[in-house]
Amino acid sequence: MTTLKAKLQDDLNAAIKERDELRSSTLRLTLSAITNQEVAGTEKRQLSDDEVQKVIAKEAKKRREAAEAFEKAGRAESAGREKAEGEVLATYLPQQLSDAELEQIVAEAVEEAKTAGAEGPRAMGQVMKIVKPKVADRAEGGRVAATVKRLLAG
Repeated sequence: MTTLKAKLQDDLNAAIKERDELRSSTLRLTLSAITNQEVAGTEKRQLSDDEVQKVIAKEAKKRREAAEAFEKAGRAESAGREKAEGEVLATYLPQQLSDAELEQIVAEAVEEAKTAGAEGPRAMGQVMKIVKPKVADRAEGGRVAATVKRLLAG
């Protein structure tokens, strides 16, 4: 069984052969970030697939944030590039939950928290505790928190 890191390396080699500049540079940067994680700390180690996925998710989040910053600054070309890189990385991440799926999970957690006696904005922490394991890596924390806030306020 190939590891996620090996798959990234294979895909990088393929992208280089295909002269796919966007994919090759995105994968090169991501593999660098993974290597940096592996050598961070006192001794070099291999990252597990879960850890590699966390690095990819962090890189994808950086791209999203950069794209938003470029859009605000009126730099559409740079924003487009960041979005495209984010889409390349998204193919290596678990399928993200749709807004409807996320809302359903959060609504159930809000009900569960109410049953336990927690309501209103103060229940935020309790609801997040219930939601986190159900959502895992399939929705970004900020997106989850915004949905929880909205449903608690409603």
